[in-house]
Amino acid sequence: MLLIDFFIQNQELIITSTLEHISLVIAAVGMAILVGVPIGIAITQNKTAADIVLYLGAIIITIPSIALFGLMIPILSQIGHGIGYVPAVIAVFLYAMLPIIRNTYTAINDVQPSLREAARGVGMNALQRIIKVEIPLALPVIMAGVRSAVVINIGVMAIAAYIGAGGLGSIIARGISQSDPTQVFAGAIAVSVLAIVADAVLFYIQKKVTPIGLVSH
Repeated sequence: MLLIDFFIQNQELIITSTLEHISLVIAAVGMAILVGVPIGIAITQNKTAADIVLYLGAIIITIPSIALFGLMIPILSQIGHGIGYVPAVIAVFLYAMLPIIRNTYTAINDVQPSLREAARGVGMNALQRIIKVEIPLALPVIMAGVRSAVVINIGVMAIAAYIGAGGLGSIIARGISQSDPTQVFAGAIAVSVLAIVADAVLFYIQKKVTPIGLVSH
């Protein structure tokens, strides 16, 4: 009952915090898609480069999130953004890179050589093959990487409340500071529900962008 009462009495706060949380995650993962997908495609041309990039991504993702947020503070303080929106987005951007780059790299590598040869046979150059053949075929796997990045980083972004980023994590942080388990549970439930809904929406999009031939296969 306490949880239900909290949600009823703090509807506006929860809606505002949820929208803040969503905007932070969209900004971070959106940038990761714009940077990660081209990197994932580029490293398919060089195995050594791929190993280095994926290894660096794996190192970054093993850094505890609270430590990474802490590292952002002195670095970004030099430009007046030591706390708040900017360090939160940059840190989550770094966390989102690995699943997106890895899935893009794997998906492009898994395109059947016969399809590449067929594209060459009709006169497509390398760029046309990537845009018209390889990316459409790889899109479902790339979307799976985006789903992973979003779901993981909805949770990670909750910790960004400790550097003043806002979002649903601020409810959890306030509950901890006030020794109020109701607020902690309410914030945790809101983050979990948001992650589940985001995963369902992205799974729906993933199915929609999957070519009909691949679905049949």
